[in-house]
Amino acid sequence: MKPIDITELEKALQLVNDILVFRDGDPYHLVVCGGSALIALGLVARATKDVDILALKKHDLLVAPTPLPQDLSTASLEVHKHLKLPEDWLNNGPSSSEGGLFQLGLPSGLEQRLVLKKYGEKLTVSFIGRLDQIFFKLWAAVDQGGYHIEDLLALSPTSEELLLAAQWSCEKDVSAGYLLMLKNFLSEINHDHIADRLA
Repeated sequence: MKPIDITELEKALQLVNDILVFRDGDPYHLVVCGGSALIALGLVARATKDVDILALKKHDLLVAPTPLPQDLSTASLEVHKHLKLPEDWLNNGPSSSEGGLFQLGLPSGLEQRLVLKKYGEKLTVSFIGRLDQIFFKLWAAVDQGGYHIEDLLALSPTSEELLLAAQWSCEKDVSAGYLLMLKNFLSEINHDHIADRLA
C-alpha cells in the first residue's frame, strides 16, 4: 500500500467528499490529528499511513468519533480500493476507546487553534494546530518513542511549550512511572530545566 503524502492526502479527502455527494450522504466535519495534520499544515515533510480522526464536529460541538458513521466508513473503503491506500487509512484510532485522546480530555483552547479546510459540500476537515501537536507528540514520544520523537523535535518547541505539554500529559497520566519516564525523556532532549519544574 502506498504511503500518504500531501498529494495523496488531498486526493483522498476530496474523493471522500465526492463519494458522499454522489451517494447523497450526510455532511461530516472531521477533526484530524497525527501525521496527516502535520503534513496538511506543512509542519513536517514526510508521508504517513493514515488519517487519524480525533473528534467529529456536530452543531459546533466536538464529539467522540465512536463509532464512525457507516456512510463515512463506506466512502473511506472505496477510496482505499481506488487509490490503493491502507484499508484503515481513515480511522478513529486516537479516540476509539475510553483511554483515547478525546475521552481523556483535550488541551484547553484546542478548538480555537484548529485550521479548517473544506473539501466540498459534504466534507470539512479541521487539522489540529502546532501547539496541540506538541502536546500530543510529547505524550506519544514518552510512551512510544520512534517517529513521534522526530516529529516533536521537528516542531521546534520552546521551553514554555514543552512545559505546558508536559503538565498537560501529567494530568492525563498521574502515575509515578509516567512522571519518571517523562523527566528522563526531557533530560534526553536536553531540557532538564523543564524536568526539574515538574512535581
